[in-house]
Amino acid sequence: MWQKLLDRLLKGLIVEGALEVTLPGGTTTLYGQPDRPPIRIRLSDPARIRQFVTDPEMALGDAYTEGTLTVENDDIGGLIALALRNMNGGGRRPHALRPEKLMSRLNQITSVARAKSNVAHHYDLSNDFYRLFLDADMQYSCAYFEHPEATLEEAQIAKKRHIARKLRLEPGMSVLDIGCGWGGMAMTLAQEFGARVTGVTLSEDQHRLASERVAAAGLQDRVRILLRDYREVEDRFDRIVSVGMFEHVGMPQYGEYFAQVHDKLAPDGVALIHTIGRTGTPVAVSPWIIKRIFPGGHVPTLSETMPHIERSGLYPCDIEILRLHYAETLHHWERRVQAKRAEIEAMFDARFWRMWRFYLLACEMTFRHGRQAVFQFQLAKDQGAVPLTRDYLYGPEKDAMQGLREAG
Repeated sequence: MWQKLLDRLLKGLIVEGALEVTLPGGTTTLYGQPDRPPIRIRLSDPARIRQFVTDPEMALGDAYTEGTLTVENDDIGGLIALALRNMNGGGRRPHALRPEKLMSRLNQITSVARAKSNVAHHYDLSNDFYRLFLDADMQYSCAYFEHPEATLEEAQIAKKRHIARKLRLEPGMSVLDIGCGWGGMAMTLAQEFGARVTGVTLSEDQHRLASERVAAAGLQDRVRILLRDYREVEDRFDRIVSVGMFEHVGMPQYGEYFAQVHDKLAPDGVALIHTIGRTGTPVAVSPWIIKRIFPGGHVPTLSETMPHIERSGLYPCDIEILRLHYAETLHHWERRVQAKRAEIEAMFDARFWRMWRFYLLACEMTFRHGRQAVFQFQLAKDQGAVPLTRDYLYGPEKDAMQGLREAG
């Protein structure tokens, strides 16, 4: 019965391109366009067939991780891209037979204790592991590719400087960095722009390494890294920046999050919130991503986010949509994970390597073929806190700031 249901599901889904599936018993079926070169996959575990019907996203990720789903030439990225193109085109999207939206909302309720647990699940894997595939500054968020030939290191530097320009920093300004990671953004704002930065993280590994990096750079007088939830910070700041953290807040806390930003921001202050976002209608995050990679996370749409910004009393001064920049960032990371396969398998095991590669490729293909992008919200209490045009980001003022930074 389950093989027949899987056959019906794939016939409805694959209408563009081609997929060739070989089942455990050896039966091979071609779906889609017979004149197109197919993605060829083989399933070796009969027990997984039922899950591919009832919970396809969990089944795909777990079967690839455990090695019971193999793809010709290990092209798991091509398989994910084929599925996404069809789900966003004429194919019928497969749905898990469970209360997905309700479960997603419940999983996003994050107290301070639960937020710390969620962070530890992902970010406390090992600092040495993240060093294997991130840039030298350990930026674990979307880079900003100013030109196609940019290296990952160049694009991550460009991201930090693009954000800094949006913050309109002046020497001596106080900055709160919500979700500071390994401290790279905080150190950049202190070193290049003369800011006094307080970074907060819930990851013990990140806190330890970020503190070590700050000390090694001699920035203790300008940067402090706290192992603390942003809701527990009591000071007020000239600027607030948050890069790659809002995805972990969870919808039930959106109102509280922007209220906190409002209350912690000076009257003439500016905040910059950089987050993965969805450019289509709201959907639940992949259950596989939530269970295996990012518990409690949610990718917000503008329609889910803006009502909370409006109610917070903050002015949205600028909203920028970065398209495909994260796809390129993830491509760089996945190539490095490929190159470091032996080290990663020695650090963890082969299953972990496949799981991490699947995660990076699934995310990359979602940015390339799905409705994901990156949102940058520039917010203020006073709508006159930033210039009325974007010349300061792209025009002569940007070049002048670059010259001053290099001269300093």
